[in-house]
Order: sequence, then structure tokens, then C-alpha cells
Amino acid sequence: QLQLVESGGGLVQLGGSLRLSCAASGYTLGDYTIGWFRQAPGKEREAVSCISSSGGSTNYADSVKGRFTISRDNAKNTVYLQMNSLKPENTAVYYCAAGDYRVYCGPLATIQGWYEYDYWGQGTQVTVSS
Repeated sequence: QLQLVESGGGLVQLGGSLRLSCAASGYTLGDYTIGWFRQAPGKEREAVSCISSSGGSTNYADSVKGRFTISRDNAKNTVYLQMNSLKPENTAVYYCAAGDYRVYCGPLATIQGWYEYDYWGQGTQVTVSS
């Protein structure tokens, strides 16, 4: 079974940067669409970004466009989320998730909901102080 482990979270000041990693084991990550989601206390889980299995297509939530960049290195079985210009409202637990060929990620539609993804990591806390 595919297992995902996030890392790279932490405490950062307003305007700072973090790079999250999502490392996979058990299966080849390149077979899956990968999404990053986040959940703040008292709020619903929301989509942040996604990347297709080949890495050729990506998508971002409007709130992070221009500041966050998703990428993948299938040889390392790892997906990254580079987060720049962080704001306090970005504070949340960030999760990576994997979905099979049925999960679309690209410019033709918004990021599919969290319920479409089959495998999840345990999450990593990101806290942005003002």
C-alpha cells in the first residue's frame, strides 16, 4: 500500500518561506496525481495545489497562486511544495494525498476535492507568525 510522509513544516515569520516534502513508499509515486491540502483549526480541509502524475500539469488555489510552487521528482518518489511570502492565514496542518488516474489535475478544472484522493500522509504543521 502506498504510504506518504510529509516533512518540512515549522514556525516561520510573515513573509518567510518553507518547502514541504511528501515522500512515498510502497508504490511508485509517479503513478499518482498528488494534491496538497490544508486544514486550519475549526475550518474545513481545503485544496492548495495539485500536480499530475507526469508533472506536466499543475493547479493552485487562487489564494496561493504566485506564491506557492508544486513540483515532483519521481526518481526520488517525492513531491514538494515551495511556499513563499507566507501569511498568518496560511497557518494550518498541511497534508499530501495521492489519487489514481481518475483524479484530474490541470488547467481545465479546479482542484478536485479531498474526497477524491485515496492515500494520505499524517500532515505537517505550518505556523506563520505576524
